[in-house]
Amino acid sequence: MAVRSEQDLRLLAPALAVWLAALLGLLAGWWAAIVVGALAASAGAMGLRQSPVRGDRRRVAFGALLVCGVLSAAPLGVRLLEAEQDDMRGLAARGGEAEMSVTVTERPRPVRSPGYGDQQGGSRSVVIAGELDRAVVGGDPVASTGRTLLIAPFDDWSRILPGQRVTATGSLAPPRSGELTVGVLYVRGPPVISGGAPWFQVAAESMRAALREACSVLPEEPAGLLPGLVVGDTTGLSSRVEEDFLDSGMSHLTAVSGTNVAITCGAVLLTARLLRAGPRFAAVTAGAALLAFLVLVGPEPSVLRAGVMGAIALLALALGRHGSALPALACAVIGLVLWDPAMAVSFGFALSVIATGALVLVAPRWSEMLARKGIPPGFAEGLAVPLAAFVATAPVIAGMAGEISLVAVAANVLAAPVVAPATIFGVLAAALAPWWPGAAEVLVHAAAPEAEWLIFVAREAAGLPWAVLPWPSGWWGGLLAALLAVVAVVALRRRGVRICLALLLAGALLVAVPGQVISPSWPPAGWAITACDVGQGDGLVLATGEPGRAIVVDTGPEPGPVDECLDRLDVERVPLVILSHLHADHIGGLRSVFESRAVGAVAVGPGRRPDWAWRSVAATASAAGVPLLELSVGQRLSWPALTVDVLGPEYVPPQDSSEEDGTGINNTSVVMRAATSAGTVLLTGDVELAAQSDLLASGADLRSDILKVPHHGSRFALPEFLGAAGARVALVSVGEGNRYGHPNPVTLDVLSAGGALIARTDTDGDAAVVPDERGPAVVRRGRQRHPC
Repeated sequence: MAVRSEQDLRLLAPALAVWLAALLGLLAGWWAAIVVGALAASAGAMGLRQSPVRGDRRRVAFGALLVCGVLSAAPLGVRLLEAEQDDMRGLAARGGEAEMSVTVTERPRPVRSPGYGDQQGGSRSVVIAGELDRAVVGGDPVASTGRTLLIAPFDDWSRILPGQRVTATGSLAPPRSGELTVGVLYVRGPPVISGGAPWFQVAAESMRAALREACSVLPEEPAGLLPGLVVGDTTGLSSRVEEDFLDSGMSHLTAVSGTNVAITCGAVLLTARLLRAGPRFAAVTAGAALLAFLVLVGPEPSVLRAGVMGAIALLALALGRHGSALPALACAVIGLVLWDPAMAVSFGFALSVIATGALVLVAPRWSEMLARKGIPPGFAEGLAVPLAAFVATAPVIAGMAGEISLVAVAANVLAAPVVAPATIFGVLAAALAPWWPGAAEVLVHAAAPEAEWLIFVAREAAGLPWAVLPWPSGWWGGLLAALLAVVAVVALRRRGVRICLALLLAGALLVAVPGQVISPSWPPAGWAITACDVGQGDGLVLATGEPGRAIVVDTGPEPGPVDECLDRLDVERVPLVILSHLHADHIGGLRSVFESRAVGAVAVGPGRRPDWAWRSVAATASAAGVPLLELSVGQRLSWPALTVDVLGPEYVPPQDSSEEDGTGINNTSVVMRAATSAGTVLLTGDVELAAQSDLLASGADLRSDILKVPHHGSRFALPEFLGAAGARVALVSVGEGNRYGHPNPVTLDVLSAGGALIARTDTDGDAAVVPDERGPAVVRRGRQRHPC
């Protein structure tokens, strides 16, 4: 049996003291940092008095605690006091207009906005961190040099580099509590650049851009993922891949951290060893590679933590001292929190430190235990590492996100073998791309299978039933998850508990597999129209009567769900995608309709608002090489088993109109009446009261067997309009737990009173309508048919 080396815990208490001082100082007030620092310094001084013998190992711990306590009480407390009493903080709390000159400190971070289907994966804005150089609020200068955040338009600000000095005007807003930031500026317009970035930042951005260009030879999803794996550049990462990685517990792979540093430095050290270089030369070479890699990635908090720890480990190698990794982690925590106290409240920093601690303290023990039970050593380590990281970080993730991924361990085990080669190929491609694009493309092609495997694992894991378990968020949710993790670890040490758990899992498989795999009930035979479960939005599919072909009406708020629905329906060709109107919850998934299937054209109504959405739809159609058509009232579209008549809109504001309110855009929805094998369908988009009145007044034939309920079942539905439809089936496309209160109970009552059978995507999932002897029937995914 392997002899377990004792961990050096002497720096653990000083690191916790610094972290706690900064954490409480930010959350409770600057005075809390001074109190914690004073208590830590007092404890360290008392410990030194009680261990006067030189050479006593405890003296190092007490001495470090004393020093860290003093540093926490003095410079750290003073720094928090200055940020708390900064003049800009009070002005930001009152709002108003401001002009700021800021030195940018981090790369712009895209703000993901579900439904905004642009080329940046759903980003309309970026967040830029910086240090204030000068500020003018209400015409008066403000004496402040604190931190600030700029929330700015993506197109104008996404290319800003760290080190540049920019001037911006906009609206002031207060920062979130518990931060060093003294103000937030919502920027209008482009930046005014008054200072260039350092040469090394320019060179790093040139390498990142060259890497993105080299990756463009790959399909869209691997091309967006590879820069994220290598340098944390997620600007091209699609929303669907990002969501899959989150749900499968693999999102850490796109946030550069200790794994990337270990792989990069490990490759350099291995090369030096093969060349028979000495340990000091190898350490210096790896240190140079580490510095270059950190500049390439950018000064992100998780990257700096990994870099500091890596530098300490390399220093130990150069000096010939192979100490424990735990002191290196503690030194990284102390140095980084003192340098940037805001890291103390960063969830990413906490997850990184906790995961590293688990890998140092827990994973080796579990690996040995699994090896003793007969599991080969390599497999034992491969299981122990992700399991230890998952158990340690699950409470933090649960409290932060309000959910727990139940597939994270298995997904990371399957992903682990390809992470290192993908990273190495990607780093080499980034280094060569600016000077030798051809060689970079060869390396990118070598990394493509690994990236595709990661996407496959994340998508399959995220698509499993109960892949993500909802959980109470906040402190109590995190404490509950921590308690259950401890109970589970203790209980699973007992053989009887493990046997019971295995029996429960086997029973669950016996129940789930026959129903979902052996005899699947989806898609239902002869389906005519399906309301896809796309969340808070619309996504409908109408069969054309030709195998594998269907018309898509609206695509939901984000990529992924509508694509998955089409896959479940075995749709391989889409002759036409119809977008009822240009709100985000109807166009956000457009790009994903093109994935793995042929699309004939995209059709829209006469509305062109909002502008950003129209540009996005036009760009997506152009990139796919398909025509963009306009539908008009009276037009008829026909396929073998489907006919669509356009009934509305009756009124559309002029193209130069400033009418961009939600109601106005909703009322420009294309309204259609379709004849299908299951009966007539009235497709209403999001029309509200005015448009419904116009349709009633126009004398259009609104009678239908099936009604797509307007605007997700909102209260803005005329009973006369619903009555004119007289539908026997009402499809409500709506997201679970949405903040709009959809569907409205009054609207549902009116439909029920009219004799309609209601199917809701938030409770029923995908809902298909099929022909039946007694009229249209609804098949809810995984449930029995319910004839009307």
